Amino acid sequence: MAADAPEVVLASGSAARAEMLGRAGLVVRRHPAAVDEAEIKASCRAAGMEAGEVAEALAELKAMRVSPRYPGALVIGADQMLDCEGRWFDKPEDPDAARAQLAALSGRTHRLVTCAVVVRDGQRLWHHLDAAELTMRTLSPGFVDRYLAEAGEAVLTTVGAYQLEGLGAQLFSRVRGDFFTILGLPLLPLLGFLRVHGAVPS
Repeated sequence: MAADAPEVVLASGSAARAEMLGRAGLVVRRHPAAVDEAEIKASCRAAGMEAGEVAEALAELKAMRVSPRYPGALVIGADQMLDCEGRWFDKPEDPDAARAQLAALSGRTHRLVTCAVVVRDGQRLWHHLDAAELTMRTLSPGFVDRYLAEAGEAVLTTVGAYQLEGLGAQLFSRVRGDFFTILGLPLLPLLGFLRVHGAVPS
């Protein structure tokens, strides 16, 4: 990496996003943004916004909140929304909530909408919005019990109570879309932007 390469900051507490960027060869500083997502989502819902618009608004807000702390840095904000037939899902608070989410998604197709926004010195430079479509097979109560027991607390760290890169793959009959988008970051377009700005080798 060139000595004059800009610092890259991830305005997120997501270990999965940080791991994706790290595996792609980026040295990234993590600085989670203090954002009341529940309140913002409620306001967006009242305003009639779509899931993609909400993901973009949250991603930008996170990056904007962190940007003043890192002059000259490329600050990445990211967010993901799960939309199933107009209902939005958040990360489950406990195993019972995870079980309820799986019951609601069982046998249905839902969308994961992911957005990344890059801000430098309080100015939005770039954003990318992408969506994936996932069809969950019909799950028996016995399977759900075994799945939750084996997956453990990991189900509480992700919307929909699954991680497609792990045991969550067993939940689905069809997946359409970019794998990185499903994990929570439109990684390839983001790398392209960072490459243009000298943050990754060209």
